[in-house]
Amino acid sequence: MTETTEAVRDALDPETRESFDRQVEAEAESLRAAVADGAYDAADFAVGLELEGYVIGADGALAPAPEHVFSIDGCSRELGLHNAELHTAPDVVSDVGFRRQFDELRATLRDVRTALEGDGRDFVLGAMWTVEPPGGTHTYLDAGEEVDGVFLASNMRPVPRYVALDQAIRAANDGRIELGLPGLEVATSMLVESLATSMQPHLQVPDPDDVPRYLNVATRTMGPLLSLSANSPFLPADCYEGDLDADVLSRTPHELRIPIFERAVDDGNDKCRVPRDVETVGELIDRIAADPTLVAAPEALDGGGDADGEAEEMTDDADPYPAFSAKRGTYWRWVRPVFGGDVPRGPDGEPDPDGSAASVRIEYRPLPTQPTLRDTVGMQALVVGVLRGVDATDHPLATLPWEDARASFYAAVESGPEADLRWVTGDGDRTRSTGLIYDELFSLARRGLADLGVGTAAIEWALTPIEARREAAETAPSAWKRERVREARADGADLPEAIRRMQSAYVDRAAGGVPFAEW
Repeated sequence: MTETTEAVRDALDPETRESFDRQVEAEAESLRAAVADGAYDAADFAVGLELEGYVIGADGALAPAPEHVFSIDGCSRELGLHNAELHTAPDVVSDVGFRRQFDELRATLRDVRTALEGDGRDFVLGAMWTVEPPGGTHTYLDAGEEVDGVFLASNMRPVPRYVALDQAIRAANDGRIELGLPGLEVATSMLVESLATSMQPHLQVPDPDDVPRYLNVATRTMGPLLSLSANSPFLPADCYEGDLDADVLSRTPHELRIPIFERAVDDGNDKCRVPRDVETVGELIDRIAADPTLVAAPEALDGGGDADGEAEEMTDDADPYPAFSAKRGTYWRWVRPVFGGDVPRGPDGEPDPDGSAASVRIEYRPLPTQPTLRDTVGMQALVVGVLRGVDATDHPLATLPWEDARASFYAAVESGPEADLRWVTGDGDRTRSTGLIYDELFSLARRGLADLGVGTAAIEWALTPIEARREAAETAPSAWKRERVREARADGADLPEAIRRMQSAYVDRAAGGVPFAEW
């Protein structure tokens, strides 16, 4: 029995799981008390970011990320051997905060690409890899073997927690994960989730009691923000080989990343979903503790280690609640809270003297990886600005019924910039006018950023690349990709070849760093 399979068996052991669940409950009770006592109050609003991507070879096909790139500060491992994540340290929201986030990302991306050059590889900021690896997509995703009764996916990083999660999800689905997508009906492993990459802005909220209000508003912004940023309308090209019907494009969502993730991690409990509204931070803690446990984190029972198995851009060396943090790692909601982190940098670039590592922040998860860093930081600023703008102006967006907010989100998944969105205006009127919704979105973002001390020049620098999409030939990257594929097909290419041509053009343009709206 290997060290990995031993760890997996431990994580899935019923007695270990019972011990883990008891510790989660105890830590949740302690965390509730600490929050109530003010231990998680913060001095300022602060931001951070996680940005996922994937590695390709000189031929543009998917390739594994060499281990040496993970020695670079700000670059971490992810689920697939081909995945990597860039992340920033937190900054207090200020006139220089977003520029510092951009500069840090740019330096890390430069170092990663330089490190990959020697291997003849590159790092792509794309929300779905679409040029298949040697041997083909299905072979790559399905490859693996049973070792001591544990399935080890060949192209998944052999992190025990990943392997244990895969084992639990495979067991819940009888080894057959139903995806129901044209070109990818089923998968045999959670590794299929590594198809998709995302960007995840984090917003630290000073008063934990305000976090539920911000989360409820965040749910209502997901549809409009995703409609502007959709970027994964195609599976890998070879998934479309064979006898697919001619209208496959019309049946494929603009944002495939969402259904792939939701279905890839489904154990029958609908764990990845739009969260219901919440009233108190204590209720949030209770929800995380009560969420069905997929696997235990045995290392958390000893009070140490990275129980989540995932990189966090804001982490503290000694997590006082390791079991609870591990449980939160599988609380897969499209917006969710995070407790704890690093002291954010102040405007001078030094740790904020009034800052604290104990804080609560919102992790905003619905957005796909964007083509360039200017687009990425622009979306980060838009998220932060809108959430703060709604609160600062007492905007009635939160009165939009939850069911409408959910419908708006999945409409954007399906149709991108052509989605049937739902919104409440500043006057309290319900609207589905995309133009009016975008008007309010950017107006609220400017107001919110200004309220947080961001100057006019910095606001325009951040938001202009995203607002300019409104006047671009294609509003979202997904629409640009679909149009390039249509053009290639009109020139006689079959669908797989059209996708490969599109992807080559996308990689070239994204590497140039010119914001998407100027393509």
